Amino acid sequence: MYRILLADDEGIMLDAMRFLIEENFPGRCELAAAKTGRAAIEQAERFRPDIALVDIQMPGINGLEAMREMRRGSLGTVFIVVSAYNRFDYAREALPLGVMEYLNKPLDRVKFVDTLRRAMQAVDEAQEKRSLDLALREKLETAGPVIENGLIFAILFRGDYPQEAGKFRELLGIGAAQGFMIVFDCGEPQGGDISAAMEAAARLQEHFGEFRSAVAQRMTCVLGPMMASMTAAYVPWAPGSGETEYQTRVRVVETVRALCHEVGDQFGVRLHAGIGTLRPMEEAAESYREALEAIRYSTVTVAHARDLPIRCEYASDYPVDTEKRLFAAVLKGSVSETLSEAASFYDWMANNYADDPMDIRLKVIEFVLYAEHLGYKSGGMTYDFRSRADYLPAVMGMEDLGALRYWFYGKLRAVCHNIRTKKEESSRGVAAEVQDYIRRHYADDLSLDDVSYRVNISPYYFSKLFKNETGMNFIDYLTEVRMEHAKQLLAETDRSVKEICRAVGYSDPNYFSRSFKKNVGVTPTEYKEGL
Repeated sequence: MYRILLADDEGIMLDAMRFLIEENFPGRCELAAAKTGRAAIEQAERFRPDIALVDIQMPGINGLEAMREMRRGSLGTVFIVVSAYNRFDYAREALPLGVMEYLNKPLDRVKFVDTLRRAMQAVDEAQEKRSLDLALREKLETAGPVIENGLIFAILFRGDYPQEAGKFRELLGIGAAQGFMIVFDCGEPQGGDISAAMEAAARLQEHFGEFRSAVAQRMTCVLGPMMASMTAAYVPWAPGSGETEYQTRVRVVETVRALCHEVGDQFGVRLHAGIGTLRPMEEAAESYREALEAIRYSTVTVAHARDLPIRCEYASDYPVDTEKRLFAAVLKGSVSETLSEAASFYDWMANNYADDPMDIRLKVIEFVLYAEHLGYKSGGMTYDFRSRADYLPAVMGMEDLGALRYWFYGKLRAVCHNIRTKKEESSRGVAAEVQDYIRRHYADDLSLDDVSYRVNISPYYFSKLFKNETGMNFIDYLTEVRMEHAKQLLAETDRSVKEICRAVGYSDPNYFSRSFKKNVGVTPTEYKEGL
């Protein structure tokens, strides 16, 4: 049903429009009428018309003023002007109001009906768009918390999070490139009674929706789910103009303190919070670690990591970012990236501390030992207590910084090579073992679960690894091996299709024949006849 308002001071005109509408759109329209501009405005407020046909010249408030007033109350109404005056200035004034058509009296029957039909189509399109917008908003409302939880879990648990930070920022509409983590904890044991702590955690969990609302009222952030007695939040933060780091820190601490007291009073829990330092979103995991440390080592309700002696401070000129990129590249096993960052760091040492070769030697040994530590942890190297026996004598004997640089690069290159080779060998070794097993047991009832169990790798990871190494998924490779043996048996023996079917691991001859034709292009019988 379309709600149509007819506004004209001539009763005969109202009757004519009513007649044309009911004749051409029977049962499809609900009509209301007004003979003055004021009456049209009042009717529009009650009736909420989809379409309004308005005469320009009406007593009191004219049609243009009436439409302006109606437009304020309903942005969706489609206006059609009806007038005995074919004046350009009227039409020009009507355009900003979103008037669809300007009809002259006396009405042309065909044009009137066509105009009304187009107006109905416009109403339908607007309603459909509105419905789609609402559906999209509903989906976003549902998906929003899922994406927010995904961000928090990625920060806390995923090693490849920095690669996904930009995508999360886009999905959640986060403009600030920096932010910090807050960890809220309501589980501090009181008097050593762990049950009291768990009771407090359960109470906050029960009111978590209200807690989320309280947090949202005080700061824009992404709040994760409750995990035991804790929940973590990522707070995007763009420091105020001219605001110092100290001023930002004080403001944040006061905001979080007020929140903790409010929540504590409302739900009867003792809430503590730790706040990490402001960092690029890609380093939010480090801010989270700092927030945890702040809770652990502080006795106050809210503690900021910068206020506590729990973080390493660097001299202002120390290339911290270069060091981080260097060891991240080592973990990836990337020789080129590692040597690039190593060159940048060594150049910094050589340019600033050439007169202190002992400090450079110590830093080189420190970096090599830590890189090898990463290699041991990743499984790329086997630890031998005596493997570093010559390191100190070798480094101490190098007077030339160029020789020391060469030794430094060589050790880092070896670590990267070992890490990368171990990963590749592990993947290739598993894939080769499975391929050999399939070639020997293709006639058995094999499944992905059975084979992954044999190599002691979860089915999902095994499936991805096998495809990465062979270019085929498990079932396609198994099918290929079975088809090759089936073709060999068809060519070299007189066995029946049924016998060959069982010999290559199939129990259903019909399924075997369909699979054979799909993979070979002909049926087993056609294949044998064509030999």
